[in-house]
Amino acid sequence: MAYLLLVFTVLFWVGNSVLARAIHLEFPPVTLAFARWSLALLLILPFLIPRLKRDWPIIRAHWKIILLLAILGVACFNTLIYTGLQTTLATNTTLLHSAIPVVILIISRVFLKQAVSGRQWLGVAISMTGVLVLLTQARMDALLQLQFNRGDLWVFAAVIDWALYSVLLRYRPLDLSAFTFFGVTVLIGALALLVPALLELSVGRVPEVNTQTLGTVLYMAIFPSILSYLCWNRGVAELGAPVAGLFIHLMPLFGLLLSVLILGEQVRPFHFAGIALIFVGIYLAVVSQTLQSIKPTESSCKN
Repeated sequence: MAYLLLVFTVLFWVGNSVLARAIHLEFPPVTLAFARWSLALLLILPFLIPRLKRDWPIIRAHWKIILLLAILGVACFNTLIYTGLQTTLATNTTLLHSAIPVVILIISRVFLKQAVSGRQWLGVAISMTGVLVLLTQARMDALLQLQFNRGDLWVFAAVIDWALYSVLLRYRPLDLSAFTFFGVTVLIGALALLVPALLELSVGRVPEVNTQTLGTVLYMAIFPSILSYLCWNRGVAELGAPVAGLFIHLMPLFGLLLSVLILGEQVRPFHFAGIALIFVGIYLAVVSQTLQSIKPTESSCKN
């Protein structure tokens, strides 16, 4: 059951990017992010209010790191994704997500001074080459002239943002319950997006309100926001974080399938080249290392 929950989690995340691309002409990015998180907040608010009262002393004591994580994880990440999807394909977006584990490794080494093996550095180099193939569409002239797709650059900024958020999660208050932490970050993130959304509306970028856009916002509020959170935490609780983390590598596969089926996007040779390089790099830098750390635990359990 835990494996199925983790598969659904990744599928919901991919659906977020694909559907955001589907309505990119009807719904401006900042307003979309604000609408998504505001609706998610309304849905969890009845369960959150009593926890806020109970845990307020902890929240007040750790407000700086909670604020930073809320800005990075809620306010910025999906806003950057939705901004990128205005001018790039959902396929590229989900493929670029694959670089998150490698960027986390780089940030951990640079800022936290964590040890990184030669094999891991090789994996980083190969994976980032795959990202570069996607950003340039495997065109040497784009690399030489630095003519990247603007949307891809926004998405890659989101990848860096989420990697930084993931690294900083180690500093979140451990005595604050997971649900309260989630709810507080959603609350702060939604409030942080209010003024940028109003500014976006003030320049004439008004969303089209119809069945498709309303249904998309409802999906985003329920599935990639709330249900993914619940499914992910259940999967991590049953299988452990190392195993659960490997499921993020299903995103490119699901992204390609949904982008072709729902959006009719074309898969080109540079997509396959990019994803192959990213996967090889991820295996060397992250997966093989994770599997090695799991084996001793399994052996001790058998003994």
